[in-house]
Amino acid sequence: MDVSTTHVIKPLTPETFPAWLALAQKHNGVWGGCYCSYFHGDTAQTVKSEYDRATFKQRLVEEGVAHAALVFEGDHAIAWCEYGSPDELPGIYHRKEYDAGEAHPAPWRITCFFVDRDHRRSGVAREALDGALDLIAQAGGGEVVSFPNEVPTDKKTSSSFLHNGTRAMFEKAGFTFERHIGKNKTVVRKTVPARGDD
Repeated sequence: MDVSTTHVIKPLTPETFPAWLALAQKHNGVWGGCYCSYFHGDTAQTVKSEYDRATFKQRLVEEGVAHAALVFEGDHAIAWCEYGSPDELPGIYHRKEYDAGEAHPAPWRITCFFVDRDHRRSGVAREALDGALDLIAQAGGGEVVSFPNEVPTDKKTSSSFLHNGTRAMFEKAGFTFERHIGKNKTVVRKTVPARGDD
């Protein structure tokens, strides 16, 4: 990989959606055709069951209720990190177990990563995470919770199973481990200070 290559973070918007869609389509819709729609719920204007997944996602982006940090290399999106409010992203794994132990729900959650197969294991997921945290800071900041996988050190895990990243990556980004939910999921948390546009 050319070390001089510069990556730029852009938010998911109607203008960047075509690049996001191209990345998803390159990988057959991602996670078996999910188009990063699994964690989203219906809105007043858009019901998931009434649209194919790509159209559902596009409608949410147009409504302003689907957020992600996109990592761009030139004109091409090569990764994303999905984030949003609990209202935007209600469909988390182990929801009952998470809710039962959640005394102070965070206003932000990070639910999904995806990295182009040609750029995996090169730190791009961390770039996407940092980009999401920066966009959250610009939006007013606050507590951010996520649910990364606990990856056994003695076992090689395919990145295709790590849709929410790893606990180690989040801890390196300043998140604090709180608890386990389910077999391999964890709850991690970080407070992001608000930041105005520079």
